[in-house]
Amino acid sequence: MHNFRKLNIWTKSMGLITKIYQITNAFPSNERFGLTSQMQRAAVSVATNIAEGSAKSSNKDFARFLEMSVGSLLELETELTVSFNLKYIEDETCKILLDELIELQKMISSFKKRLNND
Repeated sequence: MHNFRKLNIWTKSMGLITKIYQITNAFPSNERFGLTSQMQRAAVSVATNIAEGSAKSSNKDFARFLEMSVGSLLELETELTVSFNLKYIEDETCKILLDELIELQKMISSFKKRLNND
């Protein structure tokens, strides 16, 4: 079992949640139950799956939850692109967040590989 609070992937994903909430709070009110909600849930899902997976009894089970975290990041990437296309976020903000998502995907994938090798 891993202490998720000490994992860099969890810490970074928690920071991402804050950024996504801050950005989506500025979205139009008609997106409250649409894109805003979807993006917030996807961001929370990344950290939640890391935390939940860390409690599993095997590395194989934990790796499955890490895959779900990556899936949530890809969902969030799509939603960021939609937000940019709808002009809810600026180009620079979108680029910064997409870079952060890609970095976190790589970090999770690397951690998952280490789990599989143990």
